Amino acid sequence: MMTQVETTVLYDNGYEDEYMLQEDEWDRDMLLDPAWEKQQRKTFTAWCNSHLRKAGTQIENIEEDFRNGLKLMLLLEVISGQLNVAPTAKRSLFAFLVAIYNLFLIILTYLPLPHYGPSAGERLPKPDRGKMRFHKIANVNKALDFITSKGVKLVSIGAEEIVDGNVKMTLGMIWTIILRFAIQDINVEETSAKEGLLLWCQRKTAPYRNVNVQNFHVSWKDGLAFCALIHRHRPDLLDYSKLNKDDPLGNLNLAFDIAEKHLDIPKMLDAEDIINTPKPDERAIMTYVSCFYHAFAGAEQAETAANRICKVLGVNQENEKLMEEYERLASELLEWIRRTTPWLENRTPEKTMVEMQRKLEDFRDYRRMHKPPKVQEKCQLEINFNTLQTKLRISNRPAFMPSEGKMVSDIASAWQGLEQAEKGYEEWLLTEIRRLERLDHLAEKFRQKATNHETWASGKELILSQKDYETATLTEIRALLRKHEAFESDLAAHQDRVEQIAAIAQELNELDYHDVAAVNQRCQSICDLWDRLGTLTQKRRESLERTEKLLETIDQLFLEFGKRSAPFNNWMEGAMEDLQDMFIVHTIEEVQSLIAAHEQFKATLPEADGERQAIVGIHNEVQKISQSYGIKANIINPYSTITIEELLNKWDKVKKLVPQRDGALQEEMSHQHAHERLRRQFAAQANLIGPWIQTRMEEIGRCSLEIGGALEDQMTQLKQCEHVIVAYKPNIDKLEGDHQLIQESLVFDNKHTNYTMEHIRVGWELLLTTIARNINEIETQILTRDAKGISQQQMNEFRSSFNHFDRKKNGAMDTDDFRACLISMGYDLGEVEFARIMLLVDPSATGMVSFQSFIDFMTRETADTDTAEQVVASFRILAADKPYILVDELRRELPHDQAEYCIMRMPPYTGHGAPPGALDYTAFSTALYGESDL
Repeated sequence: MMTQVETTVLYDNGYEDEYMLQEDEWDRDMLLDPAWEKQQRKTFTAWCNSHLRKAGTQIENIEEDFRNGLKLMLLLEVISGQLNVAPTAKRSLFAFLVAIYNLFLIILTYLPLPHYGPSAGERLPKPDRGKMRFHKIANVNKALDFITSKGVKLVSIGAEEIVDGNVKMTLGMIWTIILRFAIQDINVEETSAKEGLLLWCQRKTAPYRNVNVQNFHVSWKDGLAFCALIHRHRPDLLDYSKLNKDDPLGNLNLAFDIAEKHLDIPKMLDAEDIINTPKPDERAIMTYVSCFYHAFAGAEQAETAANRICKVLGVNQENEKLMEEYERLASELLEWIRRTTPWLENRTPEKTMVEMQRKLEDFRDYRRMHKPPKVQEKCQLEINFNTLQTKLRISNRPAFMPSEGKMVSDIASAWQGLEQAEKGYEEWLLTEIRRLERLDHLAEKFRQKATNHETWASGKELILSQKDYETATLTEIRALLRKHEAFESDLAAHQDRVEQIAAIAQELNELDYHDVAAVNQRCQSICDLWDRLGTLTQKRRESLERTEKLLETIDQLFLEFGKRSAPFNNWMEGAMEDLQDMFIVHTIEEVQSLIAAHEQFKATLPEADGERQAIVGIHNEVQKISQSYGIKANIINPYSTITIEELLNKWDKVKKLVPQRDGALQEEMSHQHAHERLRRQFAAQANLIGPWIQTRMEEIGRCSLEIGGALEDQMTQLKQCEHVIVAYKPNIDKLEGDHQLIQESLVFDNKHTNYTMEHIRVGWELLLTTIARNINEIETQILTRDAKGISQQQMNEFRSSFNHFDRKKNGAMDTDDFRACLISMGYDLGEVEFARIMLLVDPSATGMVSFQSFIDFMTRETADTDTAEQVVASFRILAADKPYILVDELRRELPHDQAEYCIMRMPPYTGHGAPPGALDYTAFSTALYGESDL
């Protein structure tokens, strides 16, 4: 057995090409996987023959035909370009396009094309023609040395193995040649060799459905990847949309046949081998795919060369169009500048503002409408010129020289002259307009100020001539004085405005304003009015001051009247409110308090009458002064809204209300005495009935708690108590009558008793309810005892236990007390059992157990009752031990009603061996006690 041999290829750049290593699946005993070896033999043989055909030969057996080294050297000469071969039609076309492209570049750049042929030092030596073994080894060594000279370091591949026909070494050597001459130079986006080829395949097949190239083995098994490569470059050769992923054999054969027939790619793979192999040989697939790459890459290079020629010619044509466009735009722009400049240099002034405004509007139209398009043309012209020069420089063409006078600098100079003329024209227009605006502004300013002053002065003479102060009060006189002072301040402030109006009129006279006569006439009218207003102002001030002194005396009297009348009026209003106030009292003491307060009020009346007389005297003094000095004004006291008539009327009303208040208080005193008698009468009865009801309740409670004695004795005692209670009912009715009288008299409190009618009613109703409930409980206990056969002693024990655990004494036990009671009576309770008992005694889930529920439960637990089993046993006796019973038997053994009842409700017997009409007495019996669903 041979030791493991690895085939490794190293390149001169210092890194080890991982894709030149043998795959892990290679046989460790120098043997390839049989399927892979078959694929590699066929693929490598076809690849070698695709090149050897150019030299007019081929191989049949790859490990035998390369043993002498001759065809191996011939193969290297063909693929390295040392052997001249006749080109095919497609390669001739490509060579022709490349030659045209190179010739065009020589013309443009005046540089010779580089030479890409092999150097003399890389050529293969001539082979040895001998047939001896050492001749064969020498030839193979020459081939291996040539491969090594191409930058490949061969490890573990020797000439002896090739000469001896070692299949693995021969295939490894051919794979090395394929990698170096067919795959290594593939470069796609800075990736080379296997990665570059894989990336190229991924890019080309990306748009196609059901194609996902991730490797060079299983990604190609269905044949769609090969068909996608062909369709991407030659869509005329196949219709990809009709391919089926589930037909890999058809897809592969279609791709191989088209590649061989139309792309000059020999059929290197066998479709059946690829399909039947779980993982096709990666080297075989890569070799075949590289042929597609080289076939399509050559066509793309030819197309690229043709496109580049067209692009260069297109750039040249575009440059010529730009030159012609520049000449046209430059001529039109210079002509417009020559026409526009004289218009801007015209400085003929106009006489009116309207005409100057028209010139300014024409200039603005020029700025808005005429100039902007020309600015755009000038900008576009410069852009076109710069773009043209850039394109010429990039394409190695001489710079463009425009016609004389149409250089960019010539256009810029003409444009600068236009801008200067435009600036001067605008400044001249604005200066003239400002001069006319100044003159119009002064005239308009004079008109505005004169109008404002005339508006202010309008009506002022009439106001100053009025004698409104003769009928004014003191407050109004003082207000008129303040108003007059404000007018005097306003008049002084307008002094400056009058002076400004005169100054503007003077300036208009100096500037020789065309309407100066109207200005002077209006100015003189304003000055005359101003003098008259000053005289009238002084006269009015003197009259106002004289009238003010006359009214101040009367004002002092009004002030005194206001100071004294207001408190007196307030006192009378308060007194009237108190005398008319509605009082609500409930006791005699409250009425007595009101009578005492009224007596104190009557004692203050003499002093109040003296104050009234003093206020009347002040009023009379004011009337005397008004009549003596003949004051025409309707004088009203500004310090008080109270008149002497109001004060006198209120005083008269107070004197009438005093005796009315006395009568009302005495009447209320008699009412309170009557209410007190009703309170005492009700309290006397309530204080007897309340304790009586409480005593009866205690007696009933003691009777319920007593355990000894027979239930019949307890019933007799309760009946006697009930008779006593019913006989007491008239006392309750009489108390109700007294209570009705109290309510009709609106008496709501009673200090003589703590009992209210509501308390008595509730106590009486509770007493009746309690006695009735206790009598009912005793009757129920008697019925239960008699029905269940419970002795009096057991009943007493039940009562004793219930009373003991009724801790709240409310006639019921809560859940915890009931549990404790059952435990004390010997019950062993779990949670499930206690829950079952609670469902029996408290079906409504109130959480409380009444005495009756307790008695019912205890009687069920202690009494001798019938069960479902006992009833079933009885029926079995009637049926003569049969599991069913017949209708005749029921009618014979039971009364008619009971027999028909059983026949109506007893279900049919479903067991075996029963005659028709047999009835199931077992199901019927269990249903009677709730133990079935019947």
